[in-house]
Amino acid sequence: MHPFVLGVSGASAQPLAERALQLLLCKGHSVHLIISRGAFKVFQAEQGITIPVDPVQQEKFWRERLDVSEGQLICHRWNDQSASIASGSFQTRAMLILPCSMGTVGKIASGVATDLIERSADVHLKERRPLVIAPREMPLNLIHLRNLTALAEAGATIAPPMPAWYSQPESLADMIDFIVVRLFDSLQEDLTPMNRWNGPLK
Repeated sequence: MHPFVLGVSGASAQPLAERALQLLLCKGHSVHLIISRGAFKVFQAEQGITIPVDPVQQEKFWRERLDVSEGQLICHRWNDQSASIASGSFQTRAMLILPCSMGTVGKIASGVATDLIERSADVHLKERRPLVIAPREMPLNLIHLRNLTALAEAGATIAPPMPAWYSQPESLADMIDFIVVRLFDSLQEDLTPMNRWNGPLK
C-alpha cells in the first residue's frame, strides 16, 4: 500500500493533525509527515510543545507523544525539496493538508512551491492523485474563495474541518474524531467507528 502524505501548516487546529497521524499509524499505514516552519511556532504557542526539527528525533517524539508503535512514520524537514515526496516518480496514495493556512492555499493555487508541503501538493495535483485541503480560516474573503476554487478546479478536494452534532459528541475528543474521520472519508479510508447519520432520532 502506498503511503499517505500529511502536511501540517501554520494554521490553528494542530490537534486534528495529531489525531489523524495517530489513527493512521494505529491502522498500520505508512505516513510521510511534513510540519511547516509556521506550524512549529503554532504548536509552541498554542500547546506549549517544542517539536524536534531533526527527522529522526521528530519520529521518536511523535511515537512517544501519541503512544503508538504501529505503522511507518517518515518525518521530513519543512524545506527539504530533495525528499522522496517532492518527486512525482515516488508513489503515494494521497495527501492531506491539515490544517491548511490561507498562505499555503494561495501558494499552491499559484503554483508556487517555497517549501515541501507546497511542492508535494503540486506533485499530487500534477500526478492526478488525491489531495485534500482542510482550510482553517473564518471568515473567508474573496481572495481565499478564489484560491480555493482554483484548487478545486485543479482536482483538489476542499474539506473545511467543520464540526457536527448528529454524532452525539460528549467531549472535545469526540468532536476531533468526527472531523478527522470525515476528512478521511474523502479518501475512502475509514479510520475509526463513529456515530454516522442514519436519519432522525425516533
